[in-house]
Amino acid sequence: MIVKREKLNFWERLYLPALVGGFKVTLRHFFSKKITMQYPEEKWVVPPGYRGAPYLVKDQENRTKCVSCQLCEFVCPPKAIRITPPGPAGTPDAGNVEKGPKEFEINMLRCIFCGFCQEVCPEEAIFLMKDYSLTGTNRKEMIYNKEKLLSLGGIHQDKIHKWQHKADEARAQENFPVKEI
Repeated sequence: MIVKREKLNFWERLYLPALVGGFKVTLRHFFSKKITMQYPEEKWVVPPGYRGAPYLVKDQENRTKCVSCQLCEFVCPPKAIRITPPGPAGTPDAGNVEKGPKEFEINMLRCIFCGFCQEVCPEEAIFLMKDYSLTGTNRKEMIYNKEKLLSLGGIHQDKIHKWQHKADEARAQENFPVKEI
C-alpha cells in the first residue's frame, strides 16, 4: 500500500504557523508554577497502593512472624528471596511458635517490587514499605539479611494473636476429660 504525501500549501511551507504554535507552548509553561523537586531534601509522596521494598515484622512478643514456609521464596519471579529453614531442631526461644527462619535474605538488586511475597504470606510477616530510595555503596550492602529486614519492619500490632490462641487450645486439650472404658 502506497500512501500519497499531500502537498504543503504556502503557509505550511513557510513553517511560521508551526513556529508560532511552539512559542505559545513555551510561553505558557515559562510563566506557570515550577514543578522541579529538590531531591533528596524534598521527597515525593507516594500514592496509596505503592509497592516499595519488602521488610519483615515481629509480633507483639518480639518474635519473628515468619514461620519459614518458603512460599514467598517459591513465588518470587526473579528469585530474589532466599530462606534457610531452622531444620528439625527449630528455635527453642520461639515459645509455642512453629518455627522461624534461620536465615532470610532478599537481594534488592534483583527484587522487582511485584508484591507477590506479601500477597502469598499466610502469616502476614512480610510487607512492602513506601520507601523508594534504596541505596548502597556496593552489591553486598544491597542484600538485606534477616536482621536488617526486621529492623526496617519493627513490631506489627496484630489483633488476632494467633499463637496465644494456639497456646490456649493446647492447654485446653491437656485438661480435656477422657472417659475410660
